[in-house]
Amino acid sequence: MLLMWRPLMAFRRKRNTSECNPVSEEDHKTQEHPPPPQKRRKETMKGTEPTVLAHLGCHRELQGGRSGHRQCRSAIVQRGGHQPQPVAVTGGAGGDFEASFIRLLDKITNGSRIEINQTGTTLYYQPGLLYGGSVEHDCSVLRSIGYYLESLLCLAPFMKHPLRIVLRGVTNDQVDPSVDVLKATALPLLKQFGIDGESFELKVVRRGMPPGGGGEVFFSCPVRKVLKPVQLTDPGKIKRIRGIAYSVRVSPQMANRIVDSARSILNKFIPDIYIYTDHMKGVSSGKSPGFGLSLVAETTTGAFLSAELASNPQGQGAAVLPEDLGQNCAKLLLEEIYRGGCVDSTNQSLGLLLMTLGQQDVSKVLLGPLSPYTIEFLRHLKSFFQIMFKIETKPCGEELKGGDKVLLTCVGVGFSNLSKTLK
Repeated sequence: MLLMWRPLMAFRRKRNTSECNPVSEEDHKTQEHPPPPQKRRKETMKGTEPTVLAHLGCHRELQGGRSGHRQCRSAIVQRGGHQPQPVAVTGGAGGDFEASFIRLLDKITNGSRIEINQTGTTLYYQPGLLYGGSVEHDCSVLRSIGYYLESLLCLAPFMKHPLRIVLRGVTNDQVDPSVDVLKATALPLLKQFGIDGESFELKVVRRGMPPGGGGEVFFSCPVRKVLKPVQLTDPGKIKRIRGIAYSVRVSPQMANRIVDSARSILNKFIPDIYIYTDHMKGVSSGKSPGFGLSLVAETTTGAFLSAELASNPQGQGAAVLPEDLGQNCAKLLLEEIYRGGCVDSTNQSLGLLLMTLGQQDVSKVLLGPLSPYTIEFLRHLKSFFQIMFKIETKPCGEELKGGDKVLLTCVGVGFSNLSKTLK
């Protein structure tokens, strides 16, 4: 447990924009048993205590690694998030990447207040202003840069200044969505809601594989005052498949072998297939060897479905043959196509959040089977925004091919970015 607290010791310093203090055991008991509602309202009116949302973490959420998204939603709605959660990672090793995520939130906000108790099991987060600007951050090598980018994609459109950030660490791993998949699927989804422009960019400068990392990613996003409602109800049919086979610090033939094995399966279904090979050398190849494949299928209506696989980290697990990796990744893409929908399973939660924050109009989206995280995400949306989705099942038939679909409908909360700089 103490291992989780050590990476945060350097973070315990007072700054002009934030404050980070440990919480004593007495304060911890007080936070676990808040005062009655009437007394709380009086204290809030005096300005001595913000409204607090309490969430109890669980073993599955911590291992899934996306529990930090609660802080993101808290930052958007400008409400404090009191998050007591038991540490479920063996030996406390998971605390490093979570501490790095908290530092990242501190860099992109102004006036945040973060408190962590001495055992590292309770986090109190009072969000400040989403400021943005030019930022550099060194991510923990225990998780991919995609772990941090998922949250930045939710927050970046609502900054005061356009966000331009450089993230360093692991670009591709077996746990989180890779930068290549987020670039091919999440960015087009954001464009559906009106978030677009010349400064909207996600670029891999250097690749880094676990466990050493050494990769670098540049992400920039414009700010928007409001989001457009969407009607994503027609998934369309697959018209092309694109992909990237990458390899670093191994033979360039690895990427070619991956491409040949993946095409041997996909060519049976569609002819328009192009998989790029990306072999980086020298400084651009990071600190550890590895290879992998990212595939994206585009439909006639502009939906993107993705799948990806990466080799085992150096010194961990059995060696993976490029041929097996390419075939397995192609099968994963076919499975994702069978699930279908207008948004792939990786970006279901991002689409639902943007629908929630849209104008006070009806938005609809057709999804495949909801992932366990998306189901939990809907509960969090109800806690933070008091919004509920109408869920209708759409069984497969003549109009809808593949697996059963789910149609989600909601009316946006009418969120407006009041901190956007006027020109």
